[in-house]
Amino acid sequence: DGGKKLCLLHSGIVYPSERDPTQLFEALGKLKAGGRLQPGSLEIRFRAAVHENILRELASRYGIEDLIVCMPPIPYREALAEMLAADGLLVMQASNCNEQIPAKIYEYLRSGRPILALTDPQGDTAKVLYDAGLDTVARLNSVAEIMVALPTFVESIRRNTFSLPLQRAVQQASREGRTEQLATLLNSLIPH
Repeated sequence: DGGKKLCLLHSGIVYPSERDPTQLFEALGKLKAGGRLQPGSLEIRFRAAVHENILRELASRYGIEDLIVCMPPIPYREALAEMLAADGLLVMQASNCNEQIPAKIYEYLRSGRPILALTDPQGDTAKVLYDAGLDTVARLNSVAEIMVALPTFVESIRRNTFSLPLQRAVQQASREGRTEQLATLLNSLIPH
């Protein structure tokens, strides 16, 4: 139903350089000002962001205070339950971290929810998501790309046409799956 407020969740720390949300907030402001984001249609929840002051200042600067909610840390199990309940999950990873994958990605994959990735399409984070059958990726530092990807992502949730992580990727993202991958790697290092 088009009237339901969708919740996109970013769970975890928002680092000012590695996960700078400035272009996301600017894109949200432009989408809202252009009438492409209706009031009350979307909430982006930042759980345990640490740098809430930056988020609030950016929300104020771009006139999107009604879209942004900062929430305090919660215990791990509650955080996982929140991921499962969210309409969509948001990951932010700047191109200066192309060779890093946030641990949160594995929790996101395990949750089986749609994922919007604001990251470099050439980076390791995007590769993990592409391998999982997900392709909603826009550069974190590109207002134009975010302005295309975000409404498309939200609309896919509203129409129930979003992509979910492949079951194989969900299994590989589990602790057991990651442990198995590590064991395989370690075994390959032992001379036979």
